[in-house]
Amino acid sequence: MSGTEPTAGCVHRFPLSLQQEFLSLVDHGDGMGPFGPMYTIVGGWRLLGELDVNALQGALDDLVARHEALRTRIVVNDGDLHQAVFLPSSADLVIRDIPDADDRERAAEEFLNDVEAEEFPFDEMPRVRLILGRFDDRDAVLVLVAHHTAVDGWSAQLVIRDLTEFYGARRDQRAPDLPEVRQLHEYVAWQRENANGPAVVAARKFWREYLDGARMVALPTDLPRAEERSFVTGWHRFLLEAEFRTSAEELAAETKSTVFMVLLAAYLVYLRDKTGETDLVVPTFTPGRTPAWIQNTVSSFYNFVPLRFDIAECVGIREVIAQVRASCLRAYAHELPFMQIIEEAPNLMDEVSKPDGASCVFQVVQSPFMMSDEQVVGDLRITAMRRRVLSAPVGSQLPDGALWALELHHDGDIVGKIGYTADLFVEDTIASWVTELRRVLADVLVGVRQS
Repeated sequence: MSGTEPTAGCVHRFPLSLQQEFLSLVDHGDGMGPFGPMYTIVGGWRLLGELDVNALQGALDDLVARHEALRTRIVVNDGDLHQAVFLPSSADLVIRDIPDADDRERAAEEFLNDVEAEEFPFDEMPRVRLILGRFDDRDAVLVLVAHHTAVDGWSAQLVIRDLTEFYGARRDQRAPDLPEVRQLHEYVAWQRENANGPAVVAARKFWREYLDGARMVALPTDLPRAEERSFVTGWHRFLLEAEFRTSAEELAAETKSTVFMVLLAAYLVYLRDKTGETDLVVPTFTPGRTPAWIQNTVSSFYNFVPLRFDIAECVGIREVIAQVRASCLRAYAHELPFMQIIEEAPNLMDEVSKPDGASCVFQVVQSPFMMSDEQVVGDLRITAMRRRVLSAPVGSQLPDGALWALELHHDGDIVGKIGYTADLFVEDTIASWVTELRRVLADVLVGVRQS
């Protein structure tokens, strides 16, 4: 984290959002936490066709000018934590050659993993860069790298949407066609103005009662927490067969729920079998895109939401799904940043903070701007690299614990990954989790559908 605030080019300063304040609390202060160089968000896209590198650099600079968060630094001055916005400046577009290979899809994914294992200094400005890996003049991999305190998963898709529009506008010599955008400082002002409003007061009361006596589910770690830790995060990737997705979609339609709710219900059965517990608190992420006018704003708005379920009396997966649906709808209606929730449930994380336990987040990713073989300009086409199956020992960092992330791929199956803190877990354990969940999915989803 910056120890002093640079002044050259600084436009104005404003406080952190509540989401960022929570990250500051869990930062380790040693360059290895959310304010360190590995807390990044990295995504890849294949580019096929003629690419104008100069226009791409110009589009990247247009992007930085459009989105304040990409040129905003989090600063500490004698304990004063705030954000400083700087004038637009040129971001890095790094070009690298990728050795040709018989399987370019695999080589592209290996390249993406290699980039993700690199550091992105917390103080680097602008807070985004592009790495262009080229097989040849008409086949490339475009990798977006940004610091996760400035860009979340939703924002990464906005960045690529806006980047391709700026690129097309430059190539066609026209004005870009993009929606109006509001800036991060406007959101922070709105959040602070409403911090004690009636809706927040009611939501706080809900979370105080909803989480009364609750503890987040702790999964046993392979290694105890040590005083000195590296916080290296590994990523184990896998595919779940199309029959699991088909079963989940059919049960979702039958129970008037979502695929996330159905898969979460199966995950709860898995947790019950694994831990013996039936009062289960499972955290997930929500986009945090409230109010609606920040839908097109780039920043890190996601909320860490603890969902509570009591499945002791549930008989069969449909009753678990009903529990999940009811609890999710209640919780989503009272969504708050986790900073405010934990103030109402200060003992929620007791179990996951012990030396031999860790939290595990469950998420089903549903991108709002999925790009699949879209034309940019001329014969240049872009396709999101969502079907990643190669595991990596080092990647974008989690602050602690583990994260399940499942995504419904357009090919029909489910693309999965588990991020895990390597100081706490070994990959063989993580792989066994996937085997166990696959067994549960076969029993409670596919089995139920076929019966």
